[in-house]
Amino acid sequence: MKAVSFRVSVPRYLLARTLGGLTTSVTLGRLGGLRYRDVPRPRLPGDDWARLEVLSCGICGTDLGNLTFSASPALEPFASFPAVLGHEILARVREVGPGVRRVSPGDRVVVDPLISCRVRGYRPEDFCPSCARGLPATCGNVGEAGPLEVDGRPLAPGMLLGYHRDLPGGWGEEVVAHESQLFSVPEAMEEGVAVLTEPLAIAVHAVLRAQEDAAGPVLVMGSGPMAMATLWALRATGYEGGLVAQAKRPREMELARLMGADQVVRPGEEARDALVDTGAMAYQPLVGPEVYAGGGFPVIYDCVGNRGSLDQALRYAAPRARLVVLGCAARVPKMDLTFLWARELEVWGVYGYGKEPGDPGERHTFDVTLELLQRTSRPVDRLLTHVFPLRQFRDALKAAASRGKSGAMKVAMTPGSP
Repeated sequence: MKAVSFRVSVPRYLLARTLGGLTTSVTLGRLGGLRYRDVPRPRLPGDDWARLEVLSCGICGTDLGNLTFSASPALEPFASFPAVLGHEILARVREVGPGVRRVSPGDRVVVDPLISCRVRGYRPEDFCPSCARGLPATCGNVGEAGPLEVDGRPLAPGMLLGYHRDLPGGWGEEVVAHESQLFSVPEAMEEGVAVLTEPLAIAVHAVLRAQEDAAGPVLVMGSGPMAMATLWALRATGYEGGLVAQAKRPREMELARLMGADQVVRPGEEARDALVDTGAMAYQPLVGPEVYAGGGFPVIYDCVGNRGSLDQALRYAAPRARLVVLGCAARVPKMDLTFLWARELEVWGVYGYGKEPGDPGERHTFDVTLELLQRTSRPVDRLLTHVFPLRQFRDALKAAASRGKSGAMKVAMTPGSP
């Protein structure tokens, strides 16, 4: 089958680190490790697995970070290459093993790409503590082979589909998945909405966790898909308080309003004015930028995850506020963490999903998200701005990597496109 695969090597890493800031040709171009090529069709590893025809698959900011080698190497032991990338998968079931009960051939599904202890073949009594709680994003066995075998060898280590040499991701024509990873999509739901389920689920997971007993006003920082997903998730899950969005460009500010923000500000003076509106008072230290006391935001979602956004979030936080980081922050040099302890802040990182303890019945985040998508009146389809045929993957990646120039928000690829 045709697929986009990624091969990691030390020379490519060094080339990207030295020249990647000058040109994308050494990362996203032909000098990088990406190739559109024929790869073997995956075979079902067990009776409770299904074969899926990929309909559409999104491009994630994490993908771009890894392809450009700008992400931290800390998680490298929990991936395996070469790999067919892509973990935001919408697909149709084509074949099921004799043990599959959740789905049938012909069903349209979205895929939870996390590789849990169950997916790896462990018995329930041997699950790690996270997987026993239904939270495989923090699975303790991601670096182990596990009991499951693929083509006669132990399943390679890995956190999720798309970064796994034995389990190809959605940037190809077919994938295989364990039935526990599959969630049926109503046929009436548009493809351009359904393919957003995975990134929306991250935001829903964050909101259900952080807003359980928290009041507003809430600040959401970021101009990208995760920020817009968080705004949508807040309103979709019932948050009715003040919601301030910080975005850069007019089109992103408009989209933030559509997703539920009742105030949209630009970074800088406009954001400062929004902070002052909460009752914060500004003070000027002998050296360095302004600091504030009084007021502040009791919940802040940082969907950027760089030094500037994290520093702002710490300064804008109310005492004992919750700072939720969805921006895949990595190595951040010279961070001033004074307000982390001086204001007794809670900092939560979120990247996955799973069983939601705060949801009636403790349903999986994907089930909650699909239900919310059917109920919401907000134009979620506006988040998907660009769709490319898989063979045009380089154009798709460049559009996703340069949103200011391309006008892209979320970009997806469709293997079946001409």
